Amino acid sequence: MRFSGEGRRRALAVLVAVVLGTTAACGASSSRTVGDAAALTGRRAASPTAAPVPTLPGGRHHVFDGRFLVAYYGTPQTPALGVLGEGDPEQTIARLTTAAAPFQRRGQTPQIVLELIVSVASGSPGGGGDYSHDVPRDVVEPWIAAAHRHGALVVLDLQPGTQDFTRVARRWSWALADPWVGLALDPEWRMHGTQVPGRVFGHTDAAEVDATSAWLDSFTASHRLPEKVFLVHQFRRSMVRQVAQVQRRPHLALVQHVDGYGTPGEKLATYRSVARPDLFTEGFKLFYDADRPLMSAAQVLAVRPRVDFVSFQ
Repeated sequence: MRFSGEGRRRALAVLVAVVLGTTAACGASSSRTVGDAAALTGRRAASPTAAPVPTLPGGRHHVFDGRFLVAYYGTPQTPALGVLGEGDPEQTIARLTTAAAPFQRRGQTPQIVLELIVSVASGSPGGGGDYSHDVPRDVVEPWIAAAHRHGALVVLDLQPGTQDFTRVARRWSWALADPWVGLALDPEWRMHGTQVPGRVFGHTDAAEVDATSAWLDSFTASHRLPEKVFLVHQFRRSMVRQVAQVQRRPHLALVQHVDGYGTPGEKLATYRSVARPDLFTEGFKLFYDADRPLMSAAQVLAVRPRVDFVSFQ
């Protein structure tokens, strides 16, 4: 997600108002165990010998099986940060399904995805002094439940402030135990030292990306879960330093998501300067308000290096 100048400050002001009012609820719910994930979707726990191997929507085991992934991006209840926050789960999924339909590839229905910003950067340090606040669990749970009703994947997006990505990701273990839930890192909001979100562009490096992906890969394997989305946002080369050293993981589908906005020519220039298809499956973002004009599904499907994941903001 990119903001600049006054728009960035307005968005952060909205975040402070929304998130600070719910931090206490988040803390109360964060102590629940990973085992609670089964209750989230109403599934009854089976005996260890009888438990079926979890799968992705449609009984699949791999995220990318030739079909295209289409996401809506944002924070629940916060329209300023993306289209996902403009409606409730049912309204959002209905709108997303319509937006995804033109992205058919070889006759396959696109896989819809809800990308939820669940750890949200803030312009104020907050009680922990880390410039980031988690969305309460009881706000996130209905979105995951709705995803299961409609065959959607979920990706939890982290804007960690001054915390490292792995530490923040571990707080979301309860949701990542669900077989349909993956993870996204947003380095724009990874601050260092005295940096403040909204005033500078943040960054991470290959070592931090690898530490987080290694934890999630081990977590996925130990819980016998299907392959998970592991997505890294980027629109400047400096946002992921030593990117060539990023490691693949056997249980994760690594996606590099290029988030540039503007005219089609500007977006493609950013994409081609950043994309690393030798390491990642490639993703691309479309901005309803900031792109002029909005690229069509046919234009996105024609982009090279090939794009397999698009999100709308």
